[in-house]
Amino acid sequence: MNDCAKRVKERIQIPTDGHRVYMDAVEDAFGADGDYAQLQKIYGAVEENVTRYSPAQCIGCDLKVVSGDPDPKHVSTSFVERQNLTMRMGMRRFTRLTNAFSKKVENHAAMVAIHFLYYNFARIHKTLRITPAMAAGLSDHVWSLEEITLLA
Repeated sequence: MNDCAKRVKERIQIPTDGHRVYMDAVEDAFGADGDYAQLQKIYGAVEENVTRYSPAQCIGCDLKVVSGDPDPKHVSTSFVERQNLTMRMGMRRFTRLTNAFSKKVENHAAMVAIHFLYYNFARIHKTLRITPAMAAGLSDHVWSLEEITLLA
């Protein structure tokens, strides 16, 4: 959160799920400079014949304004949930119920950095038709894997 707050120049809207640790993290990083809301999902009872790893069914959501003036129409966790899925699909160490974990935190951090470097500079996104780095004006071409490996 602190890293994000340092990089953002304008007032932003910060939506999170109901996990309590976000409240202090957002307050410490943004103070009164952000519009913060939590979206707490309400889950129903799990059916008896559902398997052990089946997720509970979401039956509704409660929106709680924590600070500032967030726009309720744009309070959503869908974007971060999609990013989490992309990470799980792209890095084996993030897949659920796996033995492919990082044995050192340094290795884990390095793999996350490589993933986002590839995601932003080398992977053409269908909706953009270019890489996010090109769309943001950070690069003028699609990076090759060779260019990425030469950074090491």
